[in-house]
Amino acid sequence: MAHVTPAPALRAQPIIALDVPTLDAARALIDRLGPQADFVKVGLELFTAEGPRVVEWLQREGRRVFLDLKLHDIPNTVRGAARSAATMGASLLTVHGYGGAAMVDAAVEGAGDRTGILVVTVLTSLDVRALGVALGREVPEMGAEVTRLAAVAQAARAHGVVCSGLEVAAVRTTYPGLAPLVPGLRLEGGATQDQSRVVTPERAAADGAAYLVLGRAVTAAPDPAAVLAGVVRGLSVQG
Repeated sequence: MAHVTPAPALRAQPIIALDVPTLDAARALIDRLGPQADFVKVGLELFTAEGPRVVEWLQREGRRVFLDLKLHDIPNTVRGAARSAATMGASLLTVHGYGGAAMVDAAVEGAGDRTGILVVTVLTSLDVRALGVALGREVPEMGAEVTRLAAVAQAARAHGVVCSGLEVAAVRTTYPGLAPLVPGLRLEGGATQDQSRVVTPERAAADGAAYLVLGRAVTAAPDPAAVLAGVVRGLSVQG
């Protein structure tokens, strides 16, 4: 296993999104990021292309893996998938809150003590209008919808939820035992890309995020290691 320098104690743990199409591309990005990228996200694109071997390789490199598959299926299928993710060694796994209480319960059961289940509330690409169209009902306020789904996570004894930085304070206040993971982050002055509800890493951490997923703002930079180091410095000063 490659030696990885321990990260400084931070209020919120940065997770780097390996949103790339191949294992070779993931290797190249990891090389550019260096040892500070000790916690990484493997999403649908990379996992569909490479399967479990990318998780196995990352673990050999000393990296923890957040497996962001957003499972949404019948409870028995999700239970088996969560069990497989735990056997694979994933530290975190996502399932959709809209899959219902029985499905989330099954995911937590399948994962056991080895993998933390994170319940996806509302995707950060959606605003209130788009969510209302998708659900076929009016959504008057996003925070209420996010905390409603957080209640499903709490009842199932999930590890945490995925929500935008705009709702993380409400989740922490209502359900202090849940660990919020915040994607869709931007750096100060950076573009929002295809996200609708975004904040900076520092704001999300101050409001109670446990995990911060950093994607293109870091990985598409000319020097991603330097940008990541800057984020870590900012979180260290804040913490």
